[in-house]
Amino acid sequence: MNTQDYIAREDKYGAHNYHPLPVVLERGEGIFVWDVEGKKYFDFLSAYSAVNQGHCHPKIVEAATEQAKILTLTSRAFYSAALGEYEEYITKYFGYEKVLPMNSGAEADETALKLCRKWGYEKKGIEENKAKIIVCDGNFHGRTITIISMSTDPDSYKGFGPYTPGFEVVPYNDIPALKKALEDPNVAGFLVEPIQGEAGVYVPEDGYLKKAYDLCKEKNVLFIADEVQTGIARTGKLLAVNHENVRPDILILGKALSGGAYPISAVLADNEIMLTIKPGEHGSTFGGNPMAAKIAIAALKVVKDENLAENAEKMGEIFRDEISKIDSEMIELVRGKGLLNAVIIRPKNGKTAWDVCLAMKDNGLIAKPTHEHIIRFAPPLVINELQIREAVEIIKKTLLSFS
Repeated sequence: MNTQDYIAREDKYGAHNYHPLPVVLERGEGIFVWDVEGKKYFDFLSAYSAVNQGHCHPKIVEAATEQAKILTLTSRAFYSAALGEYEEYITKYFGYEKVLPMNSGAEADETALKLCRKWGYEKKGIEENKAKIIVCDGNFHGRTITIISMSTDPDSYKGFGPYTPGFEVVPYNDIPALKKALEDPNVAGFLVEPIQGEAGVYVPEDGYLKKAYDLCKEKNVLFIADEVQTGIARTGKLLAVNHENVRPDILILGKALSGGAYPISAVLADNEIMLTIKPGEHGSTFGGNPMAAKIAIAALKVVKDENLAENAEKMGEIFRDEISKIDSEMIELVRGKGLLNAVIIRPKNGKTAWDVCLAMKDNGLIAKPTHEHIIRFAPPLVINELQIREAVEIIKKTLLSFS
């Protein structure tokens, strides 16, 4: 079978809920992937930041294979020898009293929403069914019915109503708007991405997160950080909120929590919040299974042992500096933090960000547009300076070919 055969088979038997770049990947190692015809590519998407540690990191693979031989799943009907070890490790790693393990980022976001509402009723004293959660314009937290109910992107919500009530949308990076919305005593929480990834790597002004956090504290409102994409060293710090020394009341993690080896997500909070949920009120058959527990520990150890946050900071600065030097009319803006970056593409002669991504693929680097005119560049955090400069040359060659 060749590339077109594989694409045709997916098109015939799979739902058409994605529009992938026309490349069929078969193998990955570190920052590179290979297609079914053996062509090698720089991976500059990292499965939307799920493979921060690089493809098939040997320590993560070893943890997965060793546990797979022993016990894969018990469900939470029973205790497991691996779960407590993981819970202790991750809570100490991020500095929280409790963790609630889940599988996908969307599940973790849903978990945080439930925790916030329960806390609002039991601790803040909001009247039953009156709790509100403030969210931001341009947000992306997943694609469940409740999460799309807070979305401002028609691609996410159109045609899926009726929608879940209880959310108020304010502009992102707008402290006065947030302050006004927080005047409502029924507000239980403020859910925010420290950097809006899906919106095109929208980085707020310095101080925004700290000001938002302080406003939440004044009004006894939970500050909830969705770090599913920005967390685990991606932005040059362990967490993106660490850039402003903010400690969220509820922290949402996923993606790179497994190094891309398994669906693993988690919600972290202290006892006052986490213990509002009692047995039977929330859970998951696979959440916190022995495989996930061992893989997540290994993935987090790799981040610390290999200083991936520090490397992301250094390589990100080189990337933005070098991309900004490219003399191309198609580059409208370069922005980002650490190794979560975006280039805003100005269409030229009918050629768009999609055309640029197709050409980059032909030149040996894969990335994907978001919102049609923005290309997100997010390689695995194990990339070194020589590799980042080689990748920049591919991007430069591609952009200049449209002159």
